[in-house]
Amino acid sequence: MLTTTSADGTTIAYDQVGSGAALILVGGALCDRNSTAPLAEALAPAYTVISYDRRGRGDSGDTSQYSVAREIEDIGAVIAAASGTAAVYGHSSGAALVAAAAAAGLPISKVVLHEPPYGGDDEESRQQADESGAVVLRLLAENRRTEAVETFLTMAGMPAEAAGELARMPGMAEVAPSLAYDFAVMDHGTAGGGVPFELLSGITQPALVVAGSASPPFMVEAARAVVKALPDGRLAELDGQDHVVPAEVLAPVLREFLGD
Repeated sequence: MLTTTSADGTTIAYDQVGSGAALILVGGALCDRNSTAPLAEALAPAYTVISYDRRGRGDSGDTSQYSVAREIEDIGAVIAAASGTAAVYGHSSGAALVAAAAAAGLPISKVVLHEPPYGGDDEESRQQADESGAVVLRLLAENRRTEAVETFLTMAGMPAEAAGELARMPGMAEVAPSLAYDFAVMDHGTAGGGVPFELLSGITQPALVVAGSASPPFMVEAARAVVKALPDGRLAELDGQDHVVPAEVLAPVLREFLGD
């Protein structure tokens, strides 16, 4: 494990494997750096790959007051520790965070957004997202962490039985408070978690948007909307894949886009 220090003094823990141009992997909700480790290993022959713990998770630190701007600074600190510039891949809410970081002007060479879970832009979709998020945040405030995780996973489209089993796995209760951070990330740029068209239009780097054909329909629809909003975006739809894609399937797609 290596560490770097973010702008506000928070320690950010990361692992680094491979050699070549720098590539940073950003995990989604309830994930730490171990979640992206298999993909890092698959890409290590071609790149210097960094998997890090987002603040409030794993071995990284945290502060009492959260803001999306601090998480963007965390990515900046990891890029600086890597080489000063890097390609950045983000999965799920991590993809929304990467989009915000790229739009903020961080030294990112290429962007990969893997199913950022933006919701619909209609009033009903926004209201449902706000109401669902409020339930999760209330459960967290009441320290009902396992219930908060289960509710979140169900809201994201996971079957109830599977959501319950995953919510009770070791470590889930500890990372549950970071769900509030993911809700903040998804609201960044557009309240209610809708597609942030203005933010996306500010991403000038070449960008790849990845979606699986077996993922929840709203995620596929969001991916298509994101591509249309990006100045230099392209879409890779992975036939038969859902929200979590095996590293051996995903790595060749990323290598084709990223190049040497």
